Amino acid sequence: QVQLVESGGGLVQPGGSLRLSCTASGSIDSIYTMGWSRQAPGKQRESVATITSVGRINYVDSVKGRFTLSRDNAKNTVYLQMNSLNPADTAVYYCNYFSLRRSFWGQGTQVTVSS
Repeated sequence: QVQLVESGGGLVQPGGSLRLSCTASGSIDSIYTMGWSRQAPGKQRESVATITSVGRINYVDSVKGRFTLSRDNAKNTVYLQMNSLNPADTAVYYCNYFSLRRSFWGQGTQVTVSS
């Protein structure tokens, strides 16, 4: 099993910033992808950003230029720096972990962008 511990959500005003962190522990694979997905009320969950073991990063178009995903392999941790937040970014953000044979999800952390 792999456990994912998320932190960093909260309430922020439009134009503000937040940083999410997610640390994986347990039986970590040698090769795995981590990232974040989000689900807004009444909408389907969407992948926000992913990063592979070799550092290849993908972003959903709506966050390109505003969000930055990074990874510390030594700590099995990923960070999602979110800048220029707007109300459309309001959602529950879920950390995810994928390897060839397994996938795991975090419990989710609420991000609310509101004035």
